[in-house]
Amino acid sequence: MSAIRKNTDGTTPAKKIPHAAKRRPSAKNSSAKKSLAPYKLLLLVTVIPRSKADFYLDLLQSFEVNFQLEVSAFGTAAKAFGFFDADREKQALFSVIREDNAENALAALEDKFATIRGGKGIAFTVPFSSMVGVLSYQFLSNKQ
Repeated sequence: MSAIRKNTDGTTPAKKIPHAAKRRPSAKNSSAKKSLAPYKLLLLVTVIPRSKADFYLDLLQSFEVNFQLEVSAFGTAAKAFGFFDADREKQALFSVIREDNAENALAALEDKFATIRGGKGIAFTVPFSSMVGVLSYQFLSNKQ
């Protein structure tokens, strides 16, 4: 007797080859499908002179910022530095912004820092590492 299996008609059975799973059309190939991946959120921190806080709050609002926190702060430059003609009273703005809007917001802030008299400041972003609650995320990302 041989170790090869035979069908009842005397032929050897064909080997079963596992078929690769069918690929779904990717989002790149299908422009009709909308991406369901969530937007990443960033915390935009802006430190500016207190007298210009309202202007910068309105500017950032135009970039679909849904949450802003305004906190009073003080600069570290002492009055002994005579060449600093800046006001020590500062305002720190904490804004939650989507990653796709952050680059445009930072560019607008950089432009305003360079062109507005007495409106110099700093701005940077910090990424969110996690979010608790779908409704909280939808509110902060302005996604319905």
